[in-house]
Amino acid sequence: MEGFNHSRVSEFVLLGLTDSPELQTFFFVIFSGFYLITMLGNGLILLTVLSTPHLHSPTYFLLSNLSLIDMCLSSFATPKMIMDFFAERKTISFEGCISQIFFLHLFTGTEIVLLISMSFDRYIAICKPLHYSTIMSQRVCVGLVVTSWTVGFLHTTSQLAFTLYLPFCGPNVVDSFFCDLPLVIQLACIDIYVLGIFMISTSGVIALGSFLLLLTSFIIVLVTIKDHSSTGTSKAFSTCTAHFIVVLMFFGPCIFIYVWPFTNFLVDKVLSVFYTIFTPFLNPLIYTLRNQEVKTAVKKKLNNQNLNLGKTTPRYPVQ
Repeated sequence: MEGFNHSRVSEFVLLGLTDSPELQTFFFVIFSGFYLITMLGNGLILLTVLSTPHLHSPTYFLLSNLSLIDMCLSSFATPKMIMDFFAERKTISFEGCISQIFFLHLFTGTEIVLLISMSFDRYIAICKPLHYSTIMSQRVCVGLVVTSWTVGFLHTTSQLAFTLYLPFCGPNVVDSFFCDLPLVIQLACIDIYVLGIFMISTSGVIALGSFLLLLTSFIIVLVTIKDHSSTGTSKAFSTCTAHFIVVLMFFGPCIFIYVWPFTNFLVDKVLSVFYTIFTPFLNPLIYTLRNQEVKTAVKKKLNNQNLNLGKTTPRYPVQ
């Protein structure tokens, strides 16, 4: 923890998305709605999977963990961004800034491995259906989730191990609505361009490699199901399409931002919004609208809640 003593900067100034009062009010309404729906949607999927016996399968176990990670990913910076829309001076403490970087890379690293695990689950289910229950046992599923969080923790620790000991002695303006490694590392008072490029690009290479791996698995699955019956093929294709949409939305912005770090493009802000706000918002919509089992279970859960509310009638004294 001595690394904090080397820093003369006690806080960072966040420029946010815009300095226009009209746009800030508009964004406050829009992003507040997105955040609320994200938490409710992912929370509903998590609750539905946990409380529905026939959804206690490897596929939905991994899906419920994806919803949990999305709730975390949308919460590490979005609530502060929403509050900052009406703040004259948007600041964050040094410790708060480091915490945002830690949680960002923890949740994104975890989600990358979890998406690969979900792809592996689909591959086994479609390409090796007779061995599915043996391969995707409860122990294996728990192991995949634990591995996802472990890899995420190791990834974010490796990113911060170097950053914590950098001297921040002057510039403290971050041109974004949250602290991210490519932006913060530029504010250090020493020349770390080459080392910084290597560190940050490593995240981009990992994201790109993972995306290519997932793309390859999708191609293999689609080739495998090509000769199956039309009904089975349609269902498998729908599932793979939903998974691929999620993967593309998540990996696309990450690859662009981290493969080419140290660029101050407006598009970087837009992409940051996309993978921290829009992707967690769209995930429950994609999986519930394209997955009949989840959609039916959610409707049944909501109908049961409505019936329970309808049974609660006020009691009046007998005349």
